[in-house]
Amino acid sequence: MHGKAPQSSSSSSSSSSGVKVLLISQEQNKMAVFDAVTVSPIVKSFLAGSFSGTCSTILFQPLDLVKTRIQTAITLPSGSGNGSVGMLATVGRVVRNERLFGLWKGMTPSILRCVPGVGLYFSSLSWLKTTFCEGQPGPLQAVGLGVAARTLTGVTLIPITVIKTRYESGVYAYSSMREAVYTIYRKEGARGLTRGLLPTLLRDAPFSGLYLMFYTQTKKNIPIRYMESSLSPALHFTSGVVAGLLASAVTQPFDVVKTKMQLYPHKFTSFHQAVIYVHHKYGPRGYFKGLVPRMLRRTLMAAMAWTVYEQITKNFGLK
Repeated sequence: MHGKAPQSSSSSSSSSSGVKVLLISQEQNKMAVFDAVTVSPIVKSFLAGSFSGTCSTILFQPLDLVKTRIQTAITLPSGSGNGSVGMLATVGRVVRNERLFGLWKGMTPSILRCVPGVGLYFSSLSWLKTTFCEGQPGPLQAVGLGVAARTLTGVTLIPITVIKTRYESGVYAYSSMREAVYTIYRKEGARGLTRGLLPTLLRDAPFSGLYLMFYTQTKKNIPIRYMESSLSPALHFTSGVVAGLLASAVTQPFDVVKTKMQLYPHKFTSFHQAVIYVHHKYGPRGYFKGLVPRMLRRTLMAAMAWTVYEQITKNFGLK
């Protein structure tokens, strides 16, 4: 009777020890997975890109809304040919009719599109650079990398792009993202969620390729001693501004066509039809409606995103 007690105690101790070993092993496995994820350059690039995208999206959303409203207008803005008067008039109308926060209408789809979109763009760009260019792309390689990364992002996020455009336009009165998806799918089918894909890719892919080429070449012309000094953030931002201005002007016509196709799907069933309509209705100037707010937004947003991205990746040890 008494001889069995130590055996029971030994069995209990062994069982307890086994549980502890199992828990420690599971915790070590979790930490190993966490380390593998956080150490990955692609994951770090995605996180850095997503954070930079969040900041720039919130700050510059009003410019995107104003751009869409100008392109939705039936007639060209009155005043000077560069559209600045139309931009100010549009801001005034939005604030007057929808109050100040009306300028941030469509913020939810913008965040859902831009945050993972910027993260996906930077992570795919990081992978492409290290895989095909050993991290140092030339001018033409930079264009190719930017086009490839943005094409992947554009195709993945086109449904949110459609919803975002319709939210901002004031033409549709969706009360939520869920209602927007349901309504578009019910009335237009799955194709409705991919409206304007071709002009979206023709706008975004060249923009990203040209932007990356101008950005990298501008940085290369700045002495290395300045890029490694305290002036680095300002120089990155300036390089981004120069690149954004040039790339925005080249790709603006596709942005106008994209907006038409996504807002009026039954009227514009093809890319060619929308192109002909804009030229017939407005002339060559029609392809540059909303250029000023888009140029401001894309330039400042891209410059800010790249500046934040460069600083975060530097802190992550990717530079």
